[in-house]
Amino acid sequence: MKKKAIHTFNTISEFHKISNLPKPEHPLVSLVDYGLVEYQTDEKEISWVQNFYSIGLKRNIQGKFRYGQQQYDFDEGLMSFVAPGQVVHLTIEKQKERPTGILLFIDPEFLWNTPLTTKIKQYEFFGYGVNEALFMSEKEETIITELMQQIQREYHSNIDKFSQSIIIAQIELLLNYCERFYQRQFITRKKSSHQILERLEKILDDCFNSDDLIEKGLPSAQQIAGLLNVSPNYLGSLLKSLTGQSTQHHIHNKLIDKAKEKLSTTNLSVSEIAYELGFEHSQSFSKLFKSKTNLSPLEFRQSFN
Repeated sequence: MKKKAIHTFNTISEFHKISNLPKPEHPLVSLVDYGLVEYQTDEKEISWVQNFYSIGLKRNIQGKFRYGQQQYDFDEGLMSFVAPGQVVHLTIEKQKERPTGILLFIDPEFLWNTPLTTKIKQYEFFGYGVNEALFMSEKEETIITELMQQIQREYHSNIDKFSQSIIIAQIELLLNYCERFYQRQFITRKKSSHQILERLEKILDDCFNSDDLIEKGLPSAQQIAGLLNVSPNYLGSLLKSLTGQSTQHHIHNKLIDKAKEKLSTTNLSVSEIAYELGFEHSQSFSKLFKSKTNLSPLEFRQSFN
């Protein structure tokens, strides 16, 4: 079976062209009406890598989008975020009604020599899967729409020495609001969030009670996220919001609990316990244990005597 080609869009202009949109008014920043997008291809499925950021507010989409390993049907209005280098897959389906929404494209070159060049990489939602998109209230959607329209009005105006700094400030404000709304989503979707926490605890319990730990070593945050069917970034943000701790902290806390159990209920040596918990070197285990408890493994064991 012939493998589907993956298109590469190096510029915003190239994406405008395949979407049957007019040339962008600004080569490095563009805001478009999603309802006007018409992909110029006979393919039913199209995949691409874009070398620019996109922030999408979309509604009424019957097609299926996928990036990373996740797929989502856009039956409701939501926001999604794509960073340069991500692979996007789209299944094109006949639309029952015209989709609506706004797409904001930002070329990384526009951010050069500004603090946002580095800061934009710290917004973890650019690494979330499509199934972890941001669902917004009507009020939140109004805020995002107004901010996007302000960006458009600014680059529609006569470009002067203040234009870039003003647009950069507006983009940063937009991203900060999105971060706020994601924090709200973690809280308001408590049921699904706590279900993930419960599954995380079970996965860690199974992991530390398994003999596989000896062969495979400690699980990574990425492996745990994969078992939970969420992206590592999303899991990290969710846990930080609900518990104040990272995924790695949760893994280490579970490990320390298991180590305390073995130290207090068995006669295994520290080296044997370290080995059973997936450590190649007992010194690494002892260092981690002391950093978490302020006691060495032997000091902890002696406290029970």
